[in-house]
Amino acid sequence: MTGAPELRSRGWLTVGAALLALCLCGCAAPGLREAAMQRQTTWGPVTGSDDSAVSGTWSWKGVPYAQPPVGALRWRAPRDPQPWSAARPSQAFAPACVQTQRLYGPGLNNRYDETVGSTLGRTVGDEDCLYLNIWTPASLPGAPRPVIVFVHGGSNIAGYTADPVYDGAALARHEDAVVVSINYRLGIFGFLDARALKTGVREEDSGNFALLDIVKALEFVAANAAAFGGDPRRVTLMGQSAGAVNVYALQSSPMLVARGRVLFHRLAALSGGLSTAASLPSGGIPAVLPAPVWAARGQALVLESLVAGGQAADETQARQWEAGSSPERTAAWLRNLSADTLLQVVRTRLAPRGMAASNPIPDGWVLAQDPIMAVRAGRYLRMPVLAGHTRDETKLFPQLFALSPALGGASGRLLDDGAVFSLAARYNPEAPPQTALEQWIPPAYLPVGTPDTGFDARARRLDALWFSAIRDDMLDALRTRQEAVWAYEFEWDRLPPPLDQIFGAAHTFDLPFIFGNFGPSLYSRFMFTHANAPGRLALSDAMMRSLGAFARRGDPNDARSGTVWPQWPRRLVFDAELQHAAIGVR
Repeated sequence: MTGAPELRSRGWLTVGAALLALCLCGCAAPGLREAAMQRQTTWGPVTGSDDSAVSGTWSWKGVPYAQPPVGALRWRAPRDPQPWSAARPSQAFAPACVQTQRLYGPGLNNRYDETVGSTLGRTVGDEDCLYLNIWTPASLPGAPRPVIVFVHGGSNIAGYTADPVYDGAALARHEDAVVVSINYRLGIFGFLDARALKTGVREEDSGNFALLDIVKALEFVAANAAAFGGDPRRVTLMGQSAGAVNVYALQSSPMLVARGRVLFHRLAALSGGLSTAASLPSGGIPAVLPAPVWAARGQALVLESLVAGGQAADETQARQWEAGSSPERTAAWLRNLSADTLLQVVRTRLAPRGMAASNPIPDGWVLAQDPIMAVRAGRYLRMPVLAGHTRDETKLFPQLFALSPALGGASGRLLDDGAVFSLAARYNPEAPPQTALEQWIPPAYLPVGTPDTGFDARARRLDALWFSAIRDDMLDALRTRQEAVWAYEFEWDRLPPPLDQIFGAAHTFDLPFIFGNFGPSLYSRFMFTHANAPGRLALSDAMMRSLGAFARRGDPNDARSGTVWPQWPRRLVFDAELQHAAIGVR
Protein backbone atom coordinates (compact mmCIF):
# COMPACT_ATOMS: atom_id res chain seq x y z
CA MET A 1 0.00 0.00 0.00
CA THR A 2 1.84 3.06 -1.18
CA GLY A 3 -0.72 5.87 -1.09
CA ALA A 4 -0.41 9.08 0.90
CA PRO A 5 -0.31 8.64 4.71
CA GLU A 6 -3.60 10.52 5.09
CA LEU A 7 -5.36 8.12 2.72
CA ARG A 8 -3.91 5.04 4.39
CA SER A 9 -4.91 6.34 7.82
CA ARG A 10 -8.46 7.14 6.64
CA GLY A 11 -8.70 3.67 5.13
CA TRP A 12 -7.94 1.69 8.24
CA LEU A 13 -10.01 4.00 10.42
CA THR A 14 -13.08 3.60 8.20
CA VAL A 15 -12.86 -0.08 7.36
CA GLY A 16 -11.72 -1.28 10.78
CA ALA A 17 -13.88 0.83 13.08
CA ALA A 18 -16.73 -1.65 13.47
CA LEU A 19 -14.39 -4.60 14.02
CA LEU A 20 -12.36 -2.66 16.57
CA ALA A 21 -15.52 -1.78 18.45
CA LEU A 22 -16.42 -5.46 18.61
CA CYS A 23 -12.97 -6.28 20.00
CA LEU A 24 -13.21 -3.60 22.64
CA CYS A 25 -16.52 -4.97 23.92
CA GLY A 26 -14.88 -8.40 24.25
CA CYS A 27 -17.56 -10.29 22.33
CA ALA A 28 -15.97 -10.65 18.90
CA ALA A 29 -15.19 -14.04 17.44
CA PRO A 30 -11.48 -14.93 17.09
CA GLY A 31 -11.57 -14.28 13.34
CA LEU A 32 -12.98 -10.81 13.87
CA ARG A 33 -10.38 -10.04 16.54
CA GLU A 34 -7.60 -11.08 14.19
CA ALA A 35 -9.05 -8.95 11.42
CA ALA A 36 -9.25 -5.99 13.80
CA MET A 37 -5.56 -6.37 14.57
CA GLN A 38 -4.60 -6.48 10.90
CA ARG A 39 -2.80 -3.53 9.31
CA GLN A 40 -1.63 -3.09 5.75
CA THR A 41 2.02 -2.10 5.46
CA THR A 42 3.88 -1.11 2.31
CA TRP A 43 5.05 -4.71 1.89
CA GLY A 44 2.04 -6.68 3.09
CA PRO A 45 -0.53 -7.14 5.86
CA VAL A 46 0.48 -7.88 9.48
CA THR A 47 -1.66 -9.17 12.33
CA GLY A 48 -0.85 -7.98 15.83
CA SER A 49 -2.02 -8.67 19.37
CA ASP A 50 -4.89 -7.15 21.32
CA ASP A 51 -3.29 -6.61 24.73
CA SER A 52 -5.96 -4.16 25.88
CA ALA A 53 -7.06 -6.27 28.83
CA VAL A 54 -3.53 -6.40 30.25
CA SER A 55 -1.71 -3.26 29.14
CA GLY A 56 -4.32 -1.12 27.40
CA THR A 57 -2.42 -1.41 24.12
CA TRP A 58 -2.27 -3.13 20.80
CA SER A 59 1.07 -4.38 19.53
CA TRP A 60 2.73 -5.68 16.39
CA LYS A 61 6.03 -7.43 17.01
CA GLY A 62 8.58 -8.87 14.61
CA VAL A 63 7.52 -6.75 11.62
CA PRO A 64 10.19 -6.99 8.88
CA TYR A 65 11.59 -3.72 7.60
CA ALA A 66 14.32 -5.25 5.41
CA GLN A 67 15.34 -8.53 3.88
CA PRO A 68 17.43 -10.85 6.08
CA PRO A 69 21.07 -9.66 5.75
CA VAL A 70 22.42 -13.17 5.24
CA GLY A 71 24.45 -14.93 2.59
CA ALA A 72 25.20 -12.53 -0.25
CA LEU A 73 23.45 -9.72 1.70
CA ARG A 74 25.80 -9.93 4.69
CA TRP A 75 27.75 -6.66 4.87
CA ARG A 76 25.48 -5.04 2.31
CA ALA A 77 23.10 -2.11 2.70
CA PRO A 78 19.67 -3.34 3.83
CA ARG A 79 17.26 -4.21 1.03
CA ASP A 80 13.49 -3.68 1.05
CA PRO A 81 11.52 -6.70 2.27
CA GLN A 82 10.10 -9.12 -0.26
CA PRO A 83 6.37 -8.32 -0.47
CA TRP A 84 3.87 -10.80 0.99
CA SER A 85 0.12 -11.16 0.47
CA ALA A 86 -1.22 -13.37 3.28
CA ALA A 87 -1.50 -11.68 6.67
CA ARG A 88 1.77 -12.16 8.53
CA PRO A 89 1.48 -13.00 12.26
CA SER A 90 3.32 -10.27 14.18
CA GLN A 91 2.79 -11.27 17.77
CA ALA A 92 6.27 -12.22 18.99
CA PHE A 93 9.64 -10.51 19.03
CA ALA A 94 11.97 -11.50 16.23
CA PRO A 95 15.38 -12.89 17.23
CA ALA A 96 18.03 -10.55 18.55
CA CYS A 97 20.78 -9.69 16.12
CA VAL A 98 23.65 -12.13 16.40
CA GLN A 99 26.13 -11.23 19.13
CA THR A 100 28.43 -12.56 21.81
CA GLN A 101 26.32 -12.87 24.93
CA ARG A 102 26.91 -10.30 27.67
CA LEU A 103 24.88 -9.30 30.71
CA TYR A 104 22.74 -7.11 28.46
CA GLY A 105 21.98 -9.76 25.84
CA PRO A 106 19.06 -12.11 25.18
CA GLY A 107 20.21 -15.52 26.40
CA LEU A 108 19.02 -18.55 24.45
CA ASN A 109 15.32 -17.66 24.44
CA ASN A 110 15.39 -14.04 23.27
CA ARG A 111 14.21 -12.83 26.66
CA TYR A 112 15.49 -12.10 30.14
CA ASP A 113 15.71 -15.50 31.86
CA GLU A 114 18.23 -17.79 33.54
CA THR A 115 20.02 -18.50 30.24
CA VAL A 116 21.36 -14.94 30.19
CA GLY A 117 23.83 -16.05 32.85
CA SER A 118 24.57 -19.50 31.43
CA THR A 119 25.42 -18.28 27.91
CA LEU A 120 27.87 -15.49 28.74
CA GLY A 121 30.66 -15.44 26.15
CA ARG A 122 28.73 -17.60 23.67
CA THR A 123 27.14 -16.71 20.35
CA VAL A 124 23.43 -15.95 20.63
CA GLY A 125 20.84 -14.37 18.35
CA ASP A 126 20.48 -14.60 14.59
CA GLU A 127 21.65 -12.74 11.51
CA ASP A 128 18.04 -12.72 10.29
CA CYS A 129 17.08 -9.92 12.68
CA LEU A 130 15.99 -6.78 10.84
CA TYR A 131 12.55 -6.41 12.40
CA LEU A 132 10.78 -3.77 14.43
CA ASN A 133 8.01 -3.68 17.03
CA ILE A 134 5.07 -1.29 17.37
CA TRP A 135 2.82 -0.42 20.31
CA THR A 136 -0.23 1.85 20.24
CA PRO A 137 -2.97 2.65 22.76
CA ALA A 138 -5.91 0.28 22.38
CA SER A 139 -8.19 2.90 20.91
CA LEU A 140 -8.75 4.72 17.66
CA PRO A 141 -6.83 8.00 17.65
CA GLY A 142 -8.73 11.23 17.49
CA ALA A 143 -5.79 12.63 15.53
CA PRO A 144 -2.53 11.05 14.35
CA ARG A 145 -0.32 10.26 17.33
CA PRO A 146 3.32 11.24 17.74
CA VAL A 147 5.77 8.42 17.03
CA ILE A 148 8.75 7.54 19.24
CA VAL A 149 11.36 5.26 17.60
CA PHE A 150 13.78 3.71 20.10
CA VAL A 151 17.32 2.51 19.32
CA HIS A 152 18.69 0.30 22.11
CA GLY A 153 22.16 0.45 23.60
CA GLY A 154 24.77 -2.21 24.24
CA SER A 155 28.10 -0.73 23.07
CA ASN A 156 27.02 -1.52 19.48
CA ILE A 157 27.95 -5.13 20.14
CA ALA A 158 25.03 -6.36 22.27
CA GLY A 159 21.39 -5.73 23.15
CA TYR A 160 17.91 -6.72 21.96
CA THR A 161 14.47 -5.18 21.64
CA ALA A 162 12.85 -7.97 23.67
CA ASP A 163 14.61 -6.71 26.81
CA PRO A 164 11.66 -6.18 29.18
CA VAL A 165 12.83 -2.67 30.05
CA TYR A 166 12.24 -1.63 26.42
CA ASP A 167 8.64 -2.83 26.19
CA GLY A 168 6.77 0.12 24.70
CA ALA A 169 3.27 -0.58 26.04
CA ALA A 170 3.31 1.59 29.17
CA LEU A 171 4.87 4.56 27.38
CA ALA A 172 2.45 4.30 24.44
CA ARG A 173 -0.58 4.18 26.73
CA HIS A 174 0.66 6.85 29.13
CA GLU A 175 1.50 9.38 26.41
CA ASP A 176 -1.04 8.42 23.73
CA ALA A 177 1.83 7.75 21.33
CA VAL A 178 2.99 5.15 18.86
CA VAL A 179 6.18 3.55 20.19
CA VAL A 180 8.53 1.64 17.89
CA SER A 181 11.67 -0.32 18.77
CA ILE A 182 14.12 -1.64 16.19
CA ASN A 183 16.75 -4.30 15.85
CA TYR A 184 19.91 -3.36 13.97
CA ARG A 185 23.07 -5.28 13.13
CA LEU A 186 25.71 -5.40 15.86
CA GLY A 187 29.46 -5.81 16.19
CA ILE A 188 31.36 -6.80 13.06
CA PHE A 189 28.07 -7.38 11.24
CA GLY A 190 26.97 -3.80 11.87
CA PHE A 191 30.29 -1.97 11.51
CA LEU A 192 33.09 -3.31 9.33
CA ASP A 193 35.57 -1.55 7.09
CA ALA A 194 37.27 -4.25 5.00
CA ARG A 195 38.66 -3.49 1.56
CA ALA A 196 37.53 -6.85 0.20
CA LEU A 197 33.92 -5.76 0.75
CA LYS A 198 34.15 -2.50 -1.19
CA THR A 199 31.69 -2.22 -4.09
CA GLY A 200 32.01 1.41 -5.16
CA VAL A 201 28.65 2.25 -3.55
CA ARG A 202 29.26 4.98 -0.97
CA GLU A 203 26.71 3.76 1.52
CA GLU A 204 28.01 0.19 1.58
CA ASP A 205 31.65 1.17 1.39
CA SER A 206 31.20 3.21 4.58
CA GLY A 207 31.04 0.01 6.63
CA ASN A 208 28.22 1.57 8.66
CA PHE A 209 25.68 -1.18 8.06
CA ALA A 210 23.99 -0.64 11.42
CA LEU A 211 23.35 3.02 10.67
CA LEU A 212 21.93 2.06 7.29
CA ASP A 213 19.65 -0.41 9.09
CA ILE A 214 18.30 2.37 11.32
CA VAL A 215 17.70 4.56 8.27
CA LYS A 216 15.84 1.71 6.58
CA ALA A 217 13.68 1.27 9.69
CA LEU A 218 12.93 5.01 9.69
CA GLU A 219 11.90 4.77 6.05
CA PHE A 220 9.48 2.01 7.03
CA VAL A 221 8.09 4.22 9.80
CA ALA A 222 7.69 7.17 7.43
CA ALA A 223 5.77 5.04 4.94
CA ASN A 224 3.65 3.12 7.45
CA ALA A 225 3.16 5.15 10.63
CA ALA A 226 -0.28 6.30 9.54
CA ALA A 227 -1.49 2.72 9.19
CA PHE A 228 -0.92 2.35 12.95
CA GLY A 229 -2.42 5.71 13.86
CA GLY A 230 0.91 7.54 13.92
CA ASP A 231 1.92 10.89 12.50
CA PRO A 232 4.84 10.51 10.07
CA ARG A 233 5.50 14.26 10.46
CA ARG A 234 6.16 13.95 14.20
CA VAL A 235 8.75 11.20 14.60
CA THR A 236 11.09 11.34 17.59
CA LEU A 237 14.27 9.29 17.16
CA MET A 238 15.42 8.22 20.62
CA GLY A 239 18.57 6.25 21.45
CA GLN A 240 20.32 5.32 24.67
CA SER A 241 24.06 4.74 25.16
CA ALA A 242 25.29 3.25 21.87
CA GLY A 243 21.82 4.04 20.57
CA ALA A 244 22.45 7.71 21.42
CA VAL A 245 25.74 7.57 19.52
CA ASN A 246 23.88 6.19 16.52
CA VAL A 247 21.04 8.72 16.51
CA TYR A 248 23.51 11.62 16.78
CA ALA A 249 25.39 10.00 13.89
CA LEU A 250 22.25 10.19 11.75
CA GLN A 251 21.49 13.76 12.76
CA SER A 252 24.90 14.83 11.44
CA SER A 253 25.07 12.34 8.54
CA PRO A 254 26.05 14.03 5.24
CA MET A 255 24.00 11.36 3.49
CA LEU A 256 20.82 12.37 5.30
CA VAL A 257 21.58 16.08 5.16
CA ALA A 258 21.80 15.73 1.36
CA ARG A 259 18.39 14.09 1.18
CA GLY A 260 15.35 16.26 0.62
CA ARG A 261 13.16 14.03 2.80
CA VAL A 262 13.44 14.25 6.58
CA LEU A 263 12.81 10.93 8.34
CA PHE A 264 12.69 12.21 11.94
CA HIS A 265 11.80 15.54 13.49
CA ARG A 266 12.98 15.47 17.10
CA LEU A 267 15.98 13.72 18.62
CA ALA A 268 16.31 12.29 22.14
CA ALA A 269 19.82 11.08 23.03
CA LEU A 270 20.25 9.48 26.45
CA SER A 271 23.74 8.88 27.86
CA GLY A 272 25.73 9.36 24.69
CA GLY A 273 27.62 11.71 22.40
CA LEU A 274 29.58 11.76 19.18
CA SER A 275 32.95 13.42 19.73
CA THR A 276 36.34 12.80 18.19
CA ALA A 277 39.40 13.27 20.37
CA ALA A 278 39.96 16.65 18.72
CA SER A 279 37.17 18.40 20.64
CA LEU A 280 37.51 16.66 24.01
CA PRO A 281 39.66 17.60 27.01
CA SER A 282 42.95 15.79 27.47
CA GLY A 283 42.29 12.18 28.40
CA GLY A 284 38.70 12.34 27.12
CA ILE A 285 37.17 9.16 25.74
CA PRO A 286 35.91 9.77 22.17
CA ALA A 287 32.92 8.07 20.60
CA VAL A 288 34.40 8.49 17.10
CA LEU A 289 37.79 6.94 16.34
CA PRO A 290 39.74 7.80 13.16
CA ALA A 291 38.80 5.89 10.02
CA PRO A 292 42.26 4.19 9.77
CA VAL A 293 41.60 2.50 13.13
CA TRP A 294 38.53 0.79 11.69
CA ALA A 295 40.34 -0.11 8.47
CA ALA A 296 43.05 -1.80 10.52
CA ARG A 297 40.44 -3.72 12.50
CA GLY A 298 38.69 -4.81 9.34
CA GLN A 299 41.95 -6.05 7.88
CA ALA A 300 42.75 -7.86 11.12
CA LEU A 301 39.41 -9.66 11.00
CA VAL A 302 40.10 -10.85 7.46
CA LEU A 303 43.64 -12.04 8.22
CA GLU A 304 42.79 -13.67 11.53
CA SER A 305 39.81 -15.43 9.94
CA LEU A 306 42.07 -16.85 7.25
CA VAL A 307 44.41 -18.21 9.91
CA ALA A 308 41.59 -19.53 12.10
CA GLY A 309 39.94 -21.14 9.07
CA GLY A 310 43.09 -22.97 8.02
CA GLN A 311 43.64 -20.99 4.84
CA ALA A 312 46.99 -19.75 6.20
CA ALA A 313 49.41 -20.79 8.91
CA ASP A 314 50.09 -17.26 10.11
CA GLU A 315 49.50 -13.60 9.29
CA THR A 316 52.24 -13.54 6.66
CA GLN A 317 50.66 -16.40 4.74
CA ALA A 318 47.23 -14.82 5.22
CA ARG A 319 48.47 -11.63 3.57
CA GLN A 320 49.87 -13.70 0.70
CA TRP A 321 46.57 -15.56 0.31
CA GLU A 322 44.64 -12.29 0.20
CA ALA A 323 47.10 -10.70 -2.25
CA GLY A 324 46.69 -13.64 -4.60
CA SER A 325 42.91 -13.60 -4.38
CA SER A 326 40.42 -11.21 -5.95
CA PRO A 327 38.36 -9.04 -3.59
CA GLU A 328 35.25 -10.85 -4.79
CA ARG A 329 36.70 -14.22 -3.83
CA THR A 330 37.79 -12.98 -0.41
CA ALA A 331 34.37 -11.42 0.21
CA ALA A 332 32.58 -14.60 -0.84
CA TRP A 333 34.81 -16.64 1.47
CA LEU A 334 34.05 -14.34 4.40
CA ARG A 335 30.32 -14.43 3.70
CA ASN A 336 30.42 -18.21 3.68
CA LEU A 337 31.75 -18.37 7.24
CA SER A 338 29.21 -18.89 10.01
CA ALA A 339 28.41 -16.04 12.34
CA ASP A 340 29.71 -18.10 15.26
CA THR A 341 33.03 -18.71 13.48
CA LEU A 342 33.48 -14.98 12.89
CA LEU A 343 32.55 -14.07 16.46
CA GLN A 344 34.96 -16.72 17.73
CA VAL A 345 37.68 -14.89 15.80
CA VAL A 346 36.66 -11.65 17.48
CA ARG A 347 36.60 -13.23 20.95
CA THR A 348 39.81 -15.22 20.73
CA ARG A 349 41.98 -13.28 18.29
CA LEU A 350 40.82 -9.66 18.03
CA ALA A 351 39.85 -9.03 21.65
CA PRO A 352 43.38 -9.80 22.95
CA ARG A 353 44.64 -7.20 20.45
CA GLY A 354 42.16 -4.59 21.68
CA MET A 355 40.14 -4.81 18.45
CA ALA A 356 36.76 -6.13 19.61
CA ALA A 357 34.87 -2.83 19.87
CA SER A 358 32.38 -1.52 17.31
CA ASN A 359 31.13 1.98 16.66
CA PRO A 360 30.23 4.24 13.72
CA ILE A 361 33.01 4.73 11.17
CA PRO A 362 33.74 8.32 10.05
CA ASP A 363 33.70 7.65 6.32
CA GLY A 364 32.59 11.21 5.44
CA TRP A 365 29.27 10.21 3.87
CA VAL A 366 27.14 8.04 6.16
CA LEU A 367 29.00 9.51 9.15
CA ALA A 368 30.71 12.90 9.09
CA GLN A 369 34.47 12.76 9.60
CA ASP A 370 34.04 15.08 12.59
CA PRO A 371 30.38 15.29 13.65
CA ILE A 372 30.97 18.08 16.19
CA MET A 373 32.58 20.28 13.54
CA ALA A 374 29.74 19.44 11.15
CA VAL A 375 27.19 20.64 13.70
CA ARG A 376 29.14 23.81 14.44
CA ALA A 377 29.28 24.48 10.70
CA GLY A 378 25.53 23.98 10.36
CA ARG A 379 25.88 20.78 8.33
CA TYR A 380 23.35 18.73 10.28
CA LEU A 381 19.60 18.17 10.59
CA ARG A 382 18.32 21.01 12.71
CA MET A 383 15.58 19.88 15.11
CA PRO A 384 14.69 19.97 18.83
CA VAL A 385 17.11 17.88 20.91
CA LEU A 386 16.57 16.34 24.35
CA ALA A 387 19.60 14.80 26.08
CA GLY A 388 19.73 12.63 29.20
CA HIS A 389 22.54 11.85 31.65
CA THR A 390 22.62 9.84 34.87
CA ARG A 391 24.60 11.24 37.76
CA ASP A 392 26.59 8.02 38.26
CA GLU A 393 26.90 6.79 34.68
CA THR A 394 30.27 5.11 35.19
CA LYS A 395 29.38 3.12 38.30
CA LEU A 396 28.16 0.55 35.80
CA PHE A 397 31.69 0.39 34.30
CA PRO A 398 34.19 0.59 37.18
CA GLN A 399 36.37 -1.97 35.40
CA LEU A 400 37.50 1.01 33.34
CA PHE A 401 39.27 2.54 36.34
CA ALA A 402 42.13 0.40 35.02
CA LEU A 403 42.49 2.66 31.97
CA SER A 404 44.95 5.01 33.63
CA PRO A 405 46.67 5.75 36.96
CA ALA A 406 44.59 8.93 37.19
CA LEU A 407 41.52 6.71 37.53
CA GLY A 408 43.16 4.32 39.98
CA GLY A 409 44.99 2.05 37.53
CA ALA A 410 43.03 -1.08 38.50
CA SER A 411 39.51 -2.38 37.99
CA GLY A 412 36.92 -1.09 40.43
CA ARG A 413 34.83 -4.27 40.27
CA LEU A 414 35.64 -7.59 41.95
CA LEU A 415 32.67 -9.60 40.64
CA ASP A 416 32.65 -10.89 37.08
CA ASP A 417 29.52 -10.80 34.92
CA GLY A 418 28.48 -14.32 35.86
CA ALA A 419 28.61 -13.51 39.56
CA VAL A 420 26.71 -10.25 39.03
CA PHE A 421 23.95 -12.06 37.13
CA SER A 422 23.70 -14.82 39.71
CA LEU A 423 23.34 -12.35 42.54
CA ALA A 424 20.95 -10.06 40.63
CA ALA A 425 18.67 -12.92 39.57
CA ARG A 426 18.03 -14.16 43.13
CA TYR A 427 18.35 -10.98 45.17
CA ASN A 428 15.56 -10.14 47.62
CA PRO A 429 15.39 -6.35 47.92
CA GLU A 430 12.91 -6.56 50.82
CA ALA A 431 15.26 -8.63 53.00
CA PRO A 432 18.34 -7.42 54.91
CA PRO A 433 21.39 -6.88 52.67
CA GLN A 434 22.67 -10.09 51.10
CA THR A 435 25.88 -8.53 49.85
CA ALA A 436 28.51 -6.07 51.05
CA LEU A 437 30.64 -3.32 49.56
CA GLU A 438 33.75 -5.44 50.10
CA GLN A 439 32.30 -8.16 47.87
CA TRP A 440 32.12 -5.71 44.96
CA ILE A 441 34.73 -2.99 45.37
CA PRO A 442 38.51 -3.49 45.81
CA PRO A 443 40.04 -2.20 49.07
CA ALA A 444 41.96 0.53 47.21
CA TYR A 445 38.65 2.28 46.44
CA LEU A 446 37.22 2.02 49.96
CA PRO A 447 35.76 3.80 51.79
CA VAL A 448 33.69 4.83 48.80
CA GLY A 449 33.52 8.47 49.88
CA THR A 450 37.26 9.01 50.33
CA PRO A 451 38.23 12.24 48.53
CA ASP A 452 40.21 11.76 45.31
CA THR A 453 40.82 8.00 45.68
CA GLY A 454 37.48 6.55 46.78
CA PHE A 455 35.04 4.72 44.52
CA ASP A 456 32.79 7.75 44.17
CA ALA A 457 35.64 10.10 43.27
CA ARG A 458 37.08 7.71 40.68
CA ALA A 459 33.63 7.26 39.10
CA ARG A 460 33.15 11.03 38.90
CA ARG A 461 36.55 11.43 37.27
CA LEU A 462 35.78 8.75 34.68
CA ASP A 463 32.42 10.36 33.94
CA ALA A 464 34.09 13.75 33.46
CA LEU A 465 36.34 12.18 30.81
CA TRP A 466 33.57 10.21 29.16
CA PHE A 467 29.80 10.68 29.39
CA SER A 468 29.77 14.26 30.66
CA ALA A 469 32.50 15.24 28.20
CA ILE A 470 30.78 13.90 25.09
CA ARG A 471 27.39 15.21 26.20
CA ASP A 472 28.70 18.72 26.82
CA ASP A 473 30.66 18.73 23.56
CA MET A 474 27.59 17.89 21.47
CA LEU A 475 25.09 20.09 23.31
CA ASP A 476 27.45 23.06 23.30
CA ALA A 477 27.89 22.62 19.56
CA LEU A 478 24.14 22.40 18.99
CA ARG A 479 23.54 25.56 21.03
CA THR A 480 25.74 27.52 18.65
CA ARG A 481 23.12 26.80 15.97
CA GLN A 482 19.77 26.48 17.76
CA GLU A 483 17.99 27.24 21.01
CA ALA A 484 15.84 24.09 21.18
CA VAL A 485 18.23 21.99 23.30
CA TRP A 486 17.22 20.52 26.67
CA ALA A 487 18.95 18.13 29.05
CA TYR A 488 18.13 16.22 32.22
CA GLU A 489 20.20 14.79 35.03
CA PHE A 490 18.82 11.58 36.55
CA GLU A 491 19.76 11.31 40.24
CA TRP A 492 17.36 8.72 41.69
CA ASP A 493 19.39 6.40 43.93
CA ARG A 494 16.90 4.99 46.46
CA LEU A 495 18.24 1.44 46.05
CA PRO A 496 18.48 -0.76 49.13
CA PRO A 497 21.94 -0.60 50.78
CA PRO A 498 24.71 -1.29 49.93
CA LEU A 499 23.56 -1.24 46.29
CA ASP A 500 22.82 2.47 46.59
CA GLN A 501 26.58 3.05 46.93
CA ILE A 502 27.65 0.35 44.47
CA PHE A 503 25.41 1.65 41.66
CA GLY A 504 23.67 4.86 42.71
CA ALA A 505 22.09 6.56 39.67
CA ALA A 506 24.04 4.39 37.22
CA HIS A 507 24.07 4.17 33.43
CA THR A 508 20.75 2.75 32.09
CA PHE A 509 18.99 3.21 35.44
CA ASP A 510 16.78 5.96 33.99
CA LEU A 511 15.31 3.65 31.34
CA PRO A 512 12.73 1.87 33.55
CA PHE A 513 11.41 5.33 34.44
CA ILE A 514 11.32 6.50 30.81
CA PHE A 515 9.44 3.37 29.70
CA GLY A 516 7.41 2.89 32.89
CA ASN A 517 8.65 -0.70 33.29
CA PHE A 518 9.59 -1.89 36.78
CA GLY A 519 9.00 -5.61 36.30
CA PRO A 520 11.61 -8.39 36.00
CA SER A 521 14.83 -7.27 34.33
CA LEU A 522 18.55 -7.48 34.96
CA TYR A 523 18.78 -4.95 37.80
CA SER A 524 15.15 -4.79 38.97
CA ARG A 525 15.81 -6.82 42.13
CA PHE A 526 18.68 -4.49 42.99
CA MET A 527 16.66 -1.32 42.44
CA PHE A 528 12.98 -1.58 43.26
CA THR A 529 11.31 -2.08 46.64
CA HIS A 530 7.84 -1.57 48.07
CA ALA A 531 9.20 1.34 50.08
CA ASN A 532 10.54 3.27 47.09
CA ALA A 533 7.52 2.54 44.87
CA PRO A 534 5.47 5.72 45.50
CA GLY A 535 8.36 8.06 44.74
CA ARG A 536 9.69 6.20 41.71
CA LEU A 537 6.24 5.81 40.18
CA ALA A 538 5.66 9.55 40.56
CA LEU A 539 9.07 10.21 39.01
CA SER A 540 8.36 7.83 36.13
CA ASP A 541 5.07 9.61 35.51
CA ALA A 542 6.89 12.96 35.26
CA MET A 543 9.61 11.58 32.97
CA MET A 544 7.13 9.95 30.60
CA ARG A 545 5.05 13.14 30.49
CA SER A 546 8.15 15.15 29.60
CA LEU A 547 9.11 12.76 26.81
CA GLY A 548 5.51 12.75 25.56
CA ALA A 549 5.41 16.56 25.48
CA PHE A 550 8.68 16.57 23.54
CA ALA A 551 7.33 14.03 21.05
CA ARG A 552 4.13 16.00 20.55
CA ARG A 553 5.43 19.57 20.46
CA GLY A 554 9.22 19.48 20.29
CA ASP A 555 9.45 20.92 23.82
CA PRO A 556 9.65 18.74 26.98
CA ASN A 557 7.97 21.29 29.25
CA ASP A 558 4.78 19.87 30.72
CA ALA A 559 2.46 22.17 32.63
CA ARG A 560 1.56 19.43 35.12
CA SER A 561 5.14 19.11 36.39
CA GLY A 562 5.12 22.47 38.14
CA THR A 563 8.73 23.06 37.08
CA VAL A 564 9.89 25.05 34.06
CA TRP A 565 12.53 23.13 32.11
CA PRO A 566 15.17 25.63 30.95
CA GLN A 567 17.28 25.13 27.87
CA TRP A 568 20.88 23.93 27.89
CA PRO A 569 23.30 24.55 29.60
CA ARG A 570 20.82 24.43 32.51
CA ARG A 571 19.35 21.02 33.26
CA LEU A 572 16.28 19.53 34.84
CA VAL A 573 17.09 17.19 37.74
CA PHE A 574 14.89 14.09 37.95
CA ASP A 575 14.90 12.60 41.45
CA ALA A 576 12.46 11.26 44.02
CA GLU A 577 12.11 10.75 47.74
CA LEU A 578 10.50 7.56 48.93
CA GLN A 579 7.01 9.02 48.74
CA HIS A 580 7.11 11.64 46.01
CA ALA A 581 9.03 12.98 43.02
CA ALA A 582 11.67 15.65 43.62
CA ILE A 583 12.27 17.64 40.45
CA GLY A 584 14.51 20.68 40.32
CA VAL A 585 16.72 22.78 38.08
CA ARG A 586 20.49 23.03 37.98
